[in-house]
Amino acid sequence: MKSVKQWYSMKAAEKTAEIYIYDEIGAGFFGGVSAKQFVDDLNKIGKVDTINLYLNSPGGDVFDGVAIYNALKRNKAQIDVHIDGLAASITSVIAMVGNSITIAENGMIMIHDPWTFAIGNSVEMRKQADVLDQVGGTLVNTYTARTGIDAEEVKALMGAETWLDADQAVAKGFADKKSPSVKMAAHFDLSRFRNVPRDVAAAPSKPDAPTFKSRISEQEKWLAENRAKYARK
Repeated sequence: MKSVKQWYSMKAAEKTAEIYIYDEIGAGFFGGVSAKQFVDDLNKIGKVDTINLYLNSPGGDVFDGVAIYNALKRNKAQIDVHIDGLAASITSVIAMVGNSITIAENGMIMIHDPWTFAIGNSVEMRKQADVLDQVGGTLVNTYTARTGIDAEEVKALMGAETWLDADQAVAKGFADKKSPSVKMAAHFDLSRFRNVPRDVAAAPSKPDAPTFKSRISEQEKWLAENRAKYARK
C-alpha cells in the first residue's frame, strides 16, 4: 500500500482518482472529514473513469456519511473500495458504494444502530427517536441492496453491534474479496462502542487524537452553556 501522509486526501491522474479517508466522518465535535469538504474536493477532480477509495475510519456523523455515500453513488466512475483497516459505523455504509469491495485480511467492518445526542423535553426526545428509526431504515436498505441479506437479518446484526472480520465480511456479502494484510497508519479511540474485539481495542490510538470521552465532555460543556439559548418556551 502506498504511504499516506495525510489522514484524508483526494487526487486524480490519468482518469483515476485515489481517495483516502483515514479519519472520522463529519466536522464539529467529532472532527474529521465533512460532507461539504468531500463533495467540494470530488467536484474539483472532475470526470474520472475509476475511483479507488481507501478506508480506515471508525465512523462519525451519520448525515455527513450518507451525503458522502450519495455523492459517490451519483458519480459515473467505477468505484473500487479498499477497506485497509476499519470500516465502522457510517463508514461501513460509505463502503457499500463500491462496485467492488476489497477488505484487507486484517481489516474489519462494523455495523450498528444509529444513535445521537439530543437536547430538549420529552417531546423532542420522541422526535429524535423517530428520526433515528427513519435513519436506521435507510441504512438497512443500503446494506441489503449491496449484500443481498434479508432486511430482518441486517436489523439483527445492527442491533447487536456486529464486528465482521475479513472472512465474515466476504461470507455475508459486505465485501467481495480479501487482499493481503496492510500495516495501518492510523488507529482510533473506539470507547464509544460496546462490543469492540479485544485485539482491535488494544491497538494504539491515532497520535494526538482527542478521545471519545473528551469529545463528549466538550459537547456536554457546550450544551450546558447554550441550554437556555435553545430551550423552547
